[in-house]
Amino acid sequence: MTKKTRPQCIGILTAGGDCQALNAAIRGVGKSATSAFDVQVLGFLDGFRGLVEDRSIFLESSSLSNLLTLGGTIL
Repeated sequence: MTKKTRPQCIGILTAGGDCQALNAAIRGVGKSATSAFDVQVLGFLDGFRGLVEDRSIFLESSSLSNLLTLGGTIL
C-alpha cells in the first residue's frame, strides 16, 4: 500500500520594516524551494496581519522574476 503525500508548502512573511535585499532573500528562498525541492511557496501580505487575516499569494517563478531592482518588499 502506498502512502499518499500532500504537497509541501512553506510560507514567507516580512515584519518589522524594510531592509536591504529583502526582495532578494524572498526571491532566493522562493526559487530554491520551487525548483530544487518542488515545494510551493506562499507569501503573506502585510506581515503578521496577512497571516491572521489569510491575505496571501502563491509565489511562483514568474512572480519572483525582476525583483532584484525593486525597492521595498513585494510582501
